[in-house]
Amino acid sequence: MSADELPPPSPRLVAAYDAERFRADGHAVIDRLADHLAAAADGPVLPWQSPTAAVAAWPDDFPDEPDPAADLVTTIERTLAGSIRLHHPRYLGHQVPPPLPAAALADAMAALLNNGMAVYEMGGVATPHELAVVSWMARTLGLPDGAGGLLTSGGSLGNLTALLAARAARAGHDVWTEGSHAAAPLAVLVARTAHYSIDRAVRTLGWGEGGAVAVAVDAGYRLDPSDLARAHAVALAEGRRPIAVVASAGSTATGAYDPLEPIADFCAAHGLWLHVDGAHGAAAALSPLHAHRVRGLERADSIVWDAHKLLAMPALCTAVLYRDAEHAYGAFAQEASYLFARERQWWNLGLRTLECTKRMMGSIVYACLRAHGVGWFRDYVERVFALAAALAARLEAAADFELALTPEANIVCFRYRPVSGPMPGPDLDALQAAVRTRCRDRGEVYFLDTLLGGERWLRTAVMNPLTTGVELDALLDAIRAAA
Repeated sequence: MSADELPPPSPRLVAAYDAERFRADGHAVIDRLADHLAAAADGPVLPWQSPTAAVAAWPDDFPDEPDPAADLVTTIERTLAGSIRLHHPRYLGHQVPPPLPAAALADAMAALLNNGMAVYEMGGVATPHELAVVSWMARTLGLPDGAGGLLTSGGSLGNLTALLAARAARAGHDVWTEGSHAAAPLAVLVARTAHYSIDRAVRTLGWGEGGAVAVAVDAGYRLDPSDLARAHAVALAEGRRPIAVVASAGSTATGAYDPLEPIADFCAAHGLWLHVDGAHGAAAALSPLHAHRVRGLERADSIVWDAHKLLAMPALCTAVLYRDAEHAYGAFAQEASYLFARERQWWNLGLRTLECTKRMMGSIVYACLRAHGVGWFRDYVERVFALAAALAARLEAAADFELALTPEANIVCFRYRPVSGPMPGPDLDALQAAVRTRCRDRGEVYFLDTLLGGERWLRTAVMNPLTTGVELDALLDAIRAAA
């Protein structure tokens, strides 16, 4: 078919890419989003409805032609109305921040450009952005010259990537080429309270249930370094080759920071890789008030740090940082000649990530660091940590609440205890679960519950820097009313 015989694109294809239509839709959408942000404190935190009702409200019978009653702006308005409000000051649930509004605008840019990040040719600006952000993060954590890394899609993928690099560096043979069966099975030593993504990564690597050897925790739910020798001996007795210790800098359940310096000493003495899951809490390094909590982090071989937690970025954006940047190449050692040359090319990031098509996540962080300055992020960390301390003080002063432990970060675990008298353990656990469910259904305040030491506790993650003491008091009042 000649060029003259090729029919033009259909009118609806042309209309969809029309810049003026985009401009009009964009203004309308930004207006709706700004209204949503302005009214974040109005109404419920969570407009709860059952999964069945929610699915029924969004039919899957998409028409061939546009539905005038369900245009873009209308669909966005309905989505805003039915979604949980992370910008509400009484959102105290998951470790998901109210994203910095500037990040949402930069995210829109990234979505429109859609520059893939596997090769520099597709990310001529996004690649320098990512490298700059990674360099800043490594310096912030005190890593030495020669450190480096990459950004990837979430802490779970980040932990898997780091453990792949640990395997390449410490397995004692070329697992990528020869397979795991070529030598003794591998194992990592990890606290019983570590994030479940570590266990998932170990099983994904094919090491089985015994691939994660549990290490005891202390009364503060921190990894107990004195138990590492026992766990190491257990792995050896089971015929496994322990290659790494996984520590936490801000655990998911309690926000606890493992004592990194003695853990690093043990790793150095036994030739083990030290990986630190700092997805939530590594941001403490930004603050002179809290940097002591991550002392020793600079000795880690690899670190995971989520920008979509205490850097207030939209999900997902996770840094995988290496004390020696060369280790990044060990995680994925394979040839893809249509994309990469065989030699190492630092400017082609796809050599070191599981993703090939990767979003311009570094561009979003870069734009916000330039627009707001590092000081904004320091203020954010210090504010949410201070709010958690203020909540803990209220709980300690209340006769009808029990604090699980003094918070080290912005996560607080506690229980409601009726002043009428003691309750049997199972009844007290059931009360926490019922209180949490009732508060969720009412939508006035949002928090979670968790198991600590086999007991059920209520759990909050203070993620909104605009939360005040008024909302903290409202949380306790809502729990009392629900109980």
